[in-house]
Formats: sequence, structure tokens, C-alpha cells
Amino acid sequence: MQLVKIAHIIGSKADIPKDIEINWLLTDSRSLTFPAKSLFFALVSQRNNGHRYIQDLYRQGVRFFVISELRPEFKTMRDAFFLQVEDTLEALQQIATAHRSVFDIPVVGITGSNGKTIVKEWLFQLLHEDFEMVRSPRSYNSQIGVPLSVWQLKSDTELAVFEAGISKPGEMERLERIVRPTIGIFTNIGDAHQENFSDYPEKIREKLQLFTHSKYIIYCSDNPVLHAEMTRIKTKGTLLSWGKSPDNYVQLIEAQKVNGKTNLLVQWQNVKFTFCIPFTDDASVENAMHCITFMHHFKYTPEAINQRLLHLESVAMRLELKQGVRECLLINDSYNADLNALNIALDFLSQQAVSKQLSKTIILSDILQSGFRSDELYKHVAVLMKAKNIHRFIGVGEELLKHAELFAGIDAQFFSTTEELLQDAVMLSFRNEAILLKGSRKFEFEKISHRLELIAHETVLEVDLNALIENLNYFRSKLSEETKIMCMVKAFGYGSGSIEIAKALQHHRADYLAVAVADEGAELRRSGIHIPIVVMNPEKSTFDVLFENNLEPEIYSFNLLKAFVNAAGKLGLTDYPIHVKIDTGMHRLGFEPEDMAELIQYLKQCNQVKVKSVFTHLAGADDEQLDDFTHQQMRIFTFCTRQFTKAFSHPIIRHILNSAGIERFPEYQLDMVRLGIGHYGISALPDVHLQQVCALKTIILQLKKVKSGETVGYSRNGKVETDKLIATLPIGYADGYDRKLSNGIGKVYVQGQYAPVIGNISMDLTAVDVTGLDVSEGDVVEIFGENISISTLAKKLDTIPYEILTSVSRRVKRVYFQE
Repeated sequence: MQLVKIAHIIGSKADIPKDIEINWLLTDSRSLTFPAKSLFFALVSQRNNGHRYIQDLYRQGVRFFVISELRPEFKTMRDAFFLQVEDTLEALQQIATAHRSVFDIPVVGITGSNGKTIVKEWLFQLLHEDFEMVRSPRSYNSQIGVPLSVWQLKSDTELAVFEAGISKPGEMERLERIVRPTIGIFTNIGDAHQENFSDYPEKIREKLQLFTHSKYIIYCSDNPVLHAEMTRIKTKGTLLSWGKSPDNYVQLIEAQKVNGKTNLLVQWQNVKFTFCIPFTDDASVENAMHCITFMHHFKYTPEAINQRLLHLESVAMRLELKQGVRECLLINDSYNADLNALNIALDFLSQQAVSKQLSKTIILSDILQSGFRSDELYKHVAVLMKAKNIHRFIGVGEELLKHAELFAGIDAQFFSTTEELLQDAVMLSFRNEAILLKGSRKFEFEKISHRLELIAHETVLEVDLNALIENLNYFRSKLSEETKIMCMVKAFGYGSGSIEIAKALQHHRADYLAVAVADEGAELRRSGIHIPIVVMNPEKSTFDVLFENNLEPEIYSFNLLKAFVNAAGKLGLTDYPIHVKIDTGMHRLGFEPEDMAELIQYLKQCNQVKVKSVFTHLAGADDEQLDDFTHQQMRIFTFCTRQFTKAFSHPIIRHILNSAGIERFPEYQLDMVRLGIGHYGISALPDVHLQQVCALKTIILQLKKVKSGETVGYSRNGKVETDKLIATLPIGYADGYDRKLSNGIGKVYVQGQYAPVIGNISMDLTAVDVTGLDVSEGDVVEIFGENISISTLAKKLDTIPYEILTSVSRRVKRVYFQE
């Protein structure tokens, strides 16, 4: 689109030459690829302001900006063009709306609480052979993601599929104007973001606004609340419902699960058909039925539908981050191999490589579903590799091999098949590299991943970095724009791995990190963490580690303070930042309130240190029975901090709130808060459901039929009263699975069912009773996660969630995911 047209659409009066063409809309300065034809939108949010990144983007070659603030430094950018508007997000949406209006094609809009991305990707798998399709990249369904998705529409597009998600009332109306779907799919309704809606009907009505102008709406009528709202809405569209009732457009008579597949007995127009999908979980049945209903509406024959359903592939919606061999970092992205997904994955690769000072390598397969001619496609890929400064490129597939000459100037190697690559000596050459695996399913890149992984233990702790950031943003929403956040990553990141957690928090602009001991902080520095780090329990023997790594100590006693001042003085240091802790009632560490006068006098006399912050620790912020004590702590803290602010001319940060305090006492947020267990999905409020960040999973190692009268495990405590099927799992108390969960107290989740522990949990193995369950060796087993919450497990053990998380052994492989 021409820049002059964009200016007209958004109401900017900037004087724009007519020959400037814009190809890329940019909202995140870290995702810049092609500066010459990018238009940057300086978005302003509660926690960030895009205008602060314009100077850096200008230095990188960007010349076109949509702004809402005209800052003095912009005058020095003589050859830049600034389109000034009142609201840059609204401008982005206006451009996407105008772009959408040009296309008279079927556009599918998908909303609902769960399943949006999978239904979208399955529709693409089922239909891309027949249509030139465009779809939302990954889960681009927000106020920003939707316009960026719609911008992909091009002149030859025949069918588009876009997701739209909301978190509060009033958002969907704007998305509807952008997407303007001709066909709607409502996947389901669940608890997500329920705290922002009065009830389910209100949330359904808000989501249904996406279909205001849709001609057809697909949904499942088996949910009575959803069905009631569907039949109540005022729409010109035809409702295409599916469900158990014969009154539906498509009736699901039966779903029979057999040998890892599900046979769906379906009826329409009084004729029955059987469809088979290669999945057995209920969510996949629901998602498949949406797709079947859509394809029936699009006049596909039952035979064609079934043939394509048989080849449905699971959708890996997250990038998987693992430790690799020889100091490598492995990023496995099997979401899909198209240009948009490739661009997003390359941004993640750059982020990880820079923070760990690793070279950037990509192993890429042929891209099978791009919509471009091969020469045009791989020319674009080669340009992308150069723009992202990829150090080593390995191409797998006949098409990449055929176009190898396009990658001149890049350290590139090509192989016709994955097996050929696996047999080549190049597999032994990876060292100190961040390696992105980006392959279409048929190339089986999981074989490459398995070869390059560092640890092969079958028990893993999955860490969802998106969920971590969702939780961070939930707590941010409780704070004013000026309030800083200190994120606690002590105790190996609460068991989830401090380095990757710290990198994610730094990337999302946390103000401070906090660790327990100096060595933890030093490890973060070695891994590329550059934001301020506080050491909560500094030891005199590690002062040199603090100084070498620019770590800021908590100071809680005169003894520690004087020792630190002396150490800093020997090195000739001045104004070294320290954080003073005051004991207001926790009675562990900290200066007493009556120490303030002496403390302040001492600090004013020495120039070796400078007070960066003053803080205290709440003893019972999560317990309403202790609220009076919490208020008392705040009064004492206020008394102490007033003396500091009077005594020193420089600003001193004050902080008192922990995770529970942020939720229950936001009026005490002061200058900064400390976020710890809240990151990981633990809320102090019973009605708040945060995102589950960590999931501990293992597999079924072996199945055994054990006869009545036999026993299982040590001490013969697992008595078998009737013939049973026993599954042995490669997890034990050495992995962090508490021995107190033995003999039926603990349960695991496998294939949609709960299975009790039988016998004693041993060091490395646990046995569970799977009698009557449809399970196989190799099936994934959840220890805690989506179906067994950390809080539930903590209650069974009469402990706290902190202990559950931090007990997971370091020998358990951490696998990180990010959408």
C-alpha cells in the first residue's frame, strides 16, 4: 500500500511523496527485518511507549513512523516521515480495515475460549490444496495481532482464516470491523478471562459481536448456555450448529475411541457417515467437528472429508527450547513452515542467541505450503537469512537443493533428505550455537532434535514462557504505569530454570531481577542478563562476585553493611547501589525501626555505597486474618522510609508488596513491587485463575499385568486385591516426586483419566494403577500441570506451592515453550 494512501486513511496531514510503497507493518522494534519498506507504529500501553524506540529504528534504516507524540529528537531525523495521529493502535486498525475492504472473498473468523488456533490450522491443512489461503500467524488474535494478520491478504488470496480473541468487554467490536468475517466459528466457552466478565452469557455475547455481519455461524449446540445465546442473538446469518441432537445441521451420534484414533458417527440430511481422526482426546473431537461442519457447508463430499481428516496433524503451537550438545541451544519449531512463522521463529532465535552470545544457525526444510513460486520463495528466504545475520544455514529438501545458488554469501549446506543430513559429519560440528529447527512434518526433524539434545531423561518439566508473561501482565494491570517490578528468579527460578525465565522477563522489560545468592546472579550475567540484579542473601565471602558482576546486595544489618562498605572502599568504589531491608514484623532479616537514626547517619558519612531502595517483607499478605498486621507493617515501614526520604536528596525506591500483596493491597504499591510465586500461576484470590506455567510430565515406561495376591514395590506395600494393570513411570523422589504420595495418596493423569500411585515411590521409579484405562507404553503422564494443579498437590502434602516447584530435581530436563 502506498504511504500517501495510508496517511489519508488514518487522517494524517503529513506531506508524503506518492511513490513510497509500504510492505511491512511493524509494532515491535525487535522484529525489524526489512527497514526500507517498513512502517513503524509507536504504540503506547500502560507499561511501554513505542516512541522511545524510534531513534534506534532510525539508526537501523527505518524512515516511516506513525506517532502520537512529536518528540524533540525527531527533528534531527531529516529524511524520516512522521504520520501523527491521536491513537497509533487505532491507526493500525484503520489501515487493516481499509485493506480488508478491498477483498470480496470468503473470510472465516474464529473465536472462543479454546481451540481457535488448532481449528484455524486444521482448516488450513484440510483446504490449502484447493484455495490460495491466508491465515493468522500463530495465535495473532489480539487488538494488535488481528490487524497484522489481515495485512497479509494479497491479490491472489481466495480464502482467509483469522482468529479473534478478547479479554474484556468492548474489544470485539473493533476486531469485527477489521476481520468482517463472512463465516464464523465459535469454538467453545470456558474460564479464560472470566474475571473481566459478570458471567458466561456476557462473555458469549461479547465474543458473538465478531459475527455481526457473518452469513453463517458454526458452533456446538451441546453447551446449553452457548446455544441459548446463539439462538437469542440478532443476526442475519444462518446458524450451522452441530451436536448430539438430531435437530442440528450436523449431528454427532457417537465418538468411539479405538487404537489411538476416534471414529465419529455423523449424520446430516438423514444420512449417516463415519469419519476417522488420528486423535482420541475430547478437545480434538470438538475441533474436528467444527472442521467437518465447515467442509460440509463448503460442499465437500463425505469421502473427501474423511480422506483428509485421516491425514490431520497435531499442531505444535509453541517454540520448544532445550539445552543441546556442546554448549548449544536448541529451538524446535514444528508449528508450520511458512514465511510468517519463519520470520517469528527467527526473531526468537536472535533473542536467544544474543543473550547467550551464541552464533545463529538454522536448519530449514523445503517450505511446502507457501503460495509462492519456488524461485520467488527461496529468494525471499535467502534475503531473510541475510537480514537476520544468520551465521550458518542448512537446507533440507530437493527444492532448497535446487535453489542453493540463491544463498551465495551465506555459510550454507544442502541435503536432499533428513537421513542424508543425519549421516553427515556436519552433525558433529555444532558448538556454541543457537540452532533453530524449522521443518515441515514430512521431514521428521524430531530425529535431528533427538540427536542434538543434551539430556535424554524421559521426565521433563515443561515451562510455558507465554503463560509466565501472561501472569506478569496480569499483575502489571494492578499497578500504575510508574510502579516498577522486581521479579524473583531465586532458587533456580523457583525450580523452572532461572536463565530462561530471566531472559523472558528481561525481554518483557522487567525493571529488576532478584536472586538468593551471588553465584545465581553471576550465572545470569554470564548468560547475557544486563538489567539490575539484587542479591537477597549476600555473604561476605562473595563480595568479589558482587563487584565483578555488578550485582546489588540486600543490606540487612550493621555488621553486613560495614563489611560491604569496607570491601567497596578497598576497591576504590563509590556510590555502589545497595538495598536496605527493614524488619517491620517478619523478624528474620532487617534493621529494626529504632535503628533508623543511626543507620542514616552512618550512610550519610560514607560515599562507598548509595541507597537504591528501602524495603520490607510482609508476613501474611495472603491471609485476610492477618490484614490488621499487614496494615501495621505498612505504618511502621512508612515511618521508617520518611526518615530516608528526608535525609537523602536522591530518589529512593520503596517497596513492600509481594505477589499476594499486589492482588490484595494495591494501594501499597509505592515505587516498586516484588513478584515471585505469582509468575508461576499461584494467586492469593480464590476467583482468579492464572496461567499454569510449569507442568511436570513423564511417560509410561512399562505395563505389567499383576495378579491378585501379588504386591508392587519396596516393602510389599502395594497390595493387589484383584488382577490389575500396573504402569511403571521413570520418576521418583530423586526427581522431586514426594515419597509421601505413595500408596494411593498421589494420583497422575494419563489419557484423560486419573490413576492412583500403588506401592511406595522409590528413588527413580513410581508405579500407578491403570486398570481399565486405554493406555500404552510411551504414553505421556502428567504429574502436575493443567489437570493436577500445583496447589492441589501442595494441599495433599500439607505444604506450599513454593516447595512443590523448587523440589523438582535439576536432573529433570527443562523444556521451554513460547508461542
